Amino acid sequence: MPATLFAAITATLLCVQPAPDAADPAGARYWRGNLHTHTFWSDGNDFPEMVADWYVRNHYNFLAISDHNTMQQAVTFRKLADLEKRARGKAFAKYLDRFGPSWVETRGSLDAGTLEVRLKPFDEYRYLFDNAGSFIMIPAEEITTQAADKRDIHINATNLLQQIDPLAGATVAEVIEKTTRIVNEQAKATGRDILVHVNHPNYKWGVTAEDLAAIVNDRFFEVWNGVDSDNDPGDHVHPSTDQIWDIANTLRIAAFKRPPLLGIATDDSHDYHGDVVRSMPGRGWVMVHATHLTPQTLIRAMRRGDFYASSGVDLEHVTFDPSTRTLSIAIRPCKDEQFVTRFVGTREGANTVGAPRRDADGTLIQTTLDYTKPGTPAIGETLAIVEDLAPSYQLKGDELYVRAIITSSGIPDFPTRESQLKKAWTQPVGWESRVKTEP
Repeated sequence: MPATLFAAITATLLCVQPAPDAADPAGARYWRGNLHTHTFWSDGNDFPEMVADWYVRNHYNFLAISDHNTMQQAVTFRKLADLEKRARGKAFAKYLDRFGPSWVETRGSLDAGTLEVRLKPFDEYRYLFDNAGSFIMIPAEEITTQAADKRDIHINATNLLQQIDPLAGATVAEVIEKTTRIVNEQAKATGRDILVHVNHPNYKWGVTAEDLAAIVNDRFFEVWNGVDSDNDPGDHVHPSTDQIWDIANTLRIAAFKRPPLLGIATDDSHDYHGDVVRSMPGRGWVMVHATHLTPQTLIRAMRRGDFYASSGVDLEHVTFDPSTRTLSIAIRPCKDEQFVTRFVGTREGANTVGAPRRDADGTLIQTTLDYTKPGTPAIGETLAIVEDLAPSYQLKGDELYVRAIITSSGIPDFPTRESQLKKAWTQPVGWESRVKTEP
């Protein structure tokens, strides 16, 4: 995509309305945010101020920049040549033009090849963007490591106060459990609400549904990650992230009597200059229904499940009436786009004993197990399909949970090979009576 076209499109993301249009009488409204993105502090290719500026200009309300294994602290200078090599010569001039020489700090000599640029720490640059009731920055970290079996595991912690170093573990589940426990200890010690979520489970096929089901103290994962080629759709032997979600939730509710996972969409953006499109911004976000734009209020709303994930579909509201056990959705119209809503869930009696998967040659595949069993309800079956702007589904009574996937006929502003259509995902409902009471 040419940089000029990229700039023109990013000026306004089509059909995504600013959050003030989505308020209810109680004062709650939808706030749009991204919880996973990168900068020059780790493996992104732009300055954090430039990244934050993009999200402000494109009608987001909150942003967590989650660089790998760092909280963007300390005095840090980086060689300009190294940064420009990563950005293919496209970063520094724009940074200087946008923020000016009074803000941009350098040392050394360009002629001598020693010029360095200071990367501003989070607590310095955030104040350029924080705007009460409009936009906030939230400190975050992507805790990145490998389990002893060499499987990759990336875990985001949003609203951290202190950096969490990567933790070792024999298995992915152990790494997630230990990391979540350490984060929760920090939350208790500091009095902060901190959100933990597991990133891109199908990246290098690192995280299985069984891993996610086993960690009952973690409740969030990425059902959609905007990086092209991180395997969200799965393949002929690996389940998609949507299928992983349903398998994990079936195991959590039916086998462990624990609450289900909640699904997040994120950008995981690294590329900001329009000439590389593998991990651009603007591909995934959450819409959180909350009364105030503060980290604590947003995180508490997400823990209640009062949010949805999106890659382009905008919803006016999502409600679940426990008295009638009805999930109701109002979809915001967009041009001449058509919308199809699939209500997905698992019924009582589904098989919860998985079998290993094998490739065409019969070789065992280390991935989510196969729960297909003749004569039993399918996990994550389509319970109903509705082609309407106000779809709803009334639970019949035998569903462990129900969630909705809304697909538009429209193309996302920044499409990927993995998803050529806009989508939104609601959170599972109707499961509350089937799980143990939270301590």
